[in-house]
Order: sequence, then structure tokens, then C-alpha cells
Amino acid sequence: MSQSAISIRYAKALLAIGKEHGQVEPYADELVAVAGVMERETFLRQLLDSPAFALEKKVAIVADVAEVMKLSDGMKRFLGLLLEKGRFGQIPQISTNYRQFADELAGIIRATLTSAQILDEATGAKIRTGLEKQTGKKIVLNLEVDKKLIGGVKAEMGGKLFDGSVKTQLKQIADTLAKG
Repeated sequence: MSQSAISIRYAKALLAIGKEHGQVEPYADELVAVAGVMERETFLRQLLDSPAFALEKKVAIVADVAEVMKLSDGMKRFLGLLLEKGRFGQIPQISTNYRQFADELAGIIRATLTSAQILDEATGAKIRTGLEKQTGKKIVLNLEVDKKLIGGVKAEMGGKLFDGSVKTQLKQIADTLAKG
């Protein structure tokens, strides 16, 4: 079974437990935090991935980290299971999959809006409201700035890119002129 398929199975299993205990969003936040720690702490990641290091010691280390992070009991048990099954290194992918499934469950779509300059909150709110009307779902909008765009905006939502940037429009004009 591929690593991706395995991470999807774990994410779905955790989502089912989260639904059962009313912890869907807290589990998402905790997974993101754990994935962040694993990304930043190279030595910890290498230690937990090492087959030469005893499982009991790995469990003790993760328990200490979980205490410091103030993780829920459910998340502590989940991390223990990942350690036991040798899947701890898949936390970043499990976290990504879990977030996607949790958003689907809550009727949320995450969108990224990239503009050439910083958009004020009122403009961002108008765009979010328009997207919510079009999709019928709650939109969580992430605003980004890319000076290379010259003007206009690019929106990425649900794996689709909508490019209304001046840079792309100029490129299209240039391509049309080049073709004659």
C-alpha cells in the first residue's frame, strides 16, 4: 500500500474518532502543531524515525513532548499508535489529509488569494462573501502578496487556479501577437 493511501487511512480513522468525541477541530490544530515540531526539530525526527532506537524510549519521548505541548489524551493515544506501527514520519501527510477531510465535513473551502499589493480587510471580506455565495460553502481566505503580478489577482480554490493577474493577461497578449 502506498504511503499516501496509508496516511489517508490514518487521517480518516482519526476523523472518525474526532467526530465521535466532538474533537474534529482540536485534533486538526494538534496535528498541525505536531507536524510543525517534527519539521523544525530535525534531531527529534531522526531519533523517532531510527529503527535502532528502542520503541519504549520513543514512546517516553513522545509522551514528554505531548505533555509540553498540552495535547489531548486522544491525540496522545493516536501518536502512540503511529509510533507502534512505524508511521510517525507520516504525520505531515496525515495532517494535510485530516485537514482536508475535516474541512469537507464542516463545509469549508480554503482559498488563497494572491495580489500585487496588500488588500485591505474590507476588500478581502467582499471577495470571501462573493466566493461563499458562489460555492454555498464557508470560505477560509488566505491573502498573499506577490509583487511580480504587477496588478490584478490570482485565486486558488479547491485545487483550481483562477488567474486574473495583469502579468498573465500581458503574456496572453504577447502570445497572440507572436502567432500573428
